[in-house]
Amino acid sequence: MTDLNALKQEIIKYGKLAGEKNFTPGYSGNISARYGDKILITSSGSANGYLSEDELVLIDFEGNLVEGSKKPSSEKMLHIEFYKQRPDVNYIIHVHSPFLSTFACCNTALDEPIMAENVFYFGQIPLAEYGLPSSMDLVEKTAKYFKDYDAVLMANHGFIVGDKTMKDAFMKLELAESYAQVVFNTKVMGKPVLFTQEQVDEIISLK
Repeated sequence: MTDLNALKQEIIKYGKLAGEKNFTPGYSGNISARYGDKILITSSGSANGYLSEDELVLIDFEGNLVEGSKKPSSEKMLHIEFYKQRPDVNYIIHVHSPFLSTFACCNTALDEPIMAENVFYFGQIPLAEYGLPSSMDLVEKTAKYFKDYDAVLMANHGFIVGDKTMKDAFMKLELAESYAQVVFNTKVMGKPVLFTQEQVDEIISLK
């Protein structure tokens, strides 16, 4: 198991990178990592791009604070449910990046097959119905997609992604934000040209 201090530094590193790329403006979003039977998560009111060690706290799978002096993120139950459903997921990033949030606020899933990389890595990025931030309603509406998808848009809210490693989770965030931007641009320029089902199947067969 990764050393706790090393895990904190990893979250701080990728949080800063997310901030530099404008994936997590201001105080929006949260990041977590599985730590054995516990979860290391950013604290409430922290900014992903400017994290310090004391803004990372340890909680159990009931959401109780185990270690740290600050209050855990208000979205802790969303992270907990993702980890419960997906034993293969060790890191979760939740952000309000501009292009992904644009689609979330338009209540529009990213399900158009227009680029091979997006078809390969996501298939599609579904849209969860709106739920009040930090509420169990939000958890329930979003969690129904965790079993089948690594990434989910949350209506009028933002985006969440999980993966085995922090690098993989971040790469999927970066890819998803680019995907959203490309879809947006194609709609500005005109109707996007979609892959045929045969082409989609060929891309999936590369896995």
